[in-house]
Amino acid sequence: MGEGEVISASTHYLAPTEADGGDVWSAEAASAGRRGTQKIVSAGEVAAPERVAGLLAVEPGGQVVGRRRIMYLDGEPCELTDTYYPVEIARGTGLAGTAKIRGGAVRLLAELGHVGVRVQEDVAARMPSGSERAELALKADEPVLELTRLTLDAHDRPIQADVMVMPPRGQKLRYEIRIG
Repeated sequence: MGEGEVISASTHYLAPTEADGGDVWSAEAASAGRRGTQKIVSAGEVAAPERVAGLLAVEPGGQVVGRRRIMYLDGEPCELTDTYYPVEIARGTGLAGTAKIRGGAVRLLAELGHVGVRVQEDVAARMPSGSERAELALKADEPVLELTRLTLDAHDRPIQADVMVMPPRGQKLRYEIRIG
């Protein structure tokens, strides 16, 4: 890894962190000598965007719990992250609020009896919307990467869907896959 280079490994975000409330993004950035922070912009029940409805197996426009965050690297916006949960899992929990979740969302899901055992991820390149361009401080001709992650439990029920939008400059995504 080059000095100051942050490599984002999906596997780090899929298991519960230590009970003291560790922040995986901050730890990943710190390991490269950088500062990773995040801001929770909104949280609560929302109408499911069409693609998210399909992922979470709810009717298009049906209610889901959504959390929107902006991730920062050394104070600069580097990723927009929208996370969605079925309402029957997240309604009335910390997942529906804007406060930081002690130990992270994956730990809270596990405490609620919802443990992810399988993940599907898709990565696509596209041009950003006007609001994405503004929130990420992108140049007019700069594309984004969109990473969509669906987490399923042992019964293949969807428990979480994430849609992450980031500029490709400086991004390195790492996947570790166990075979067999």
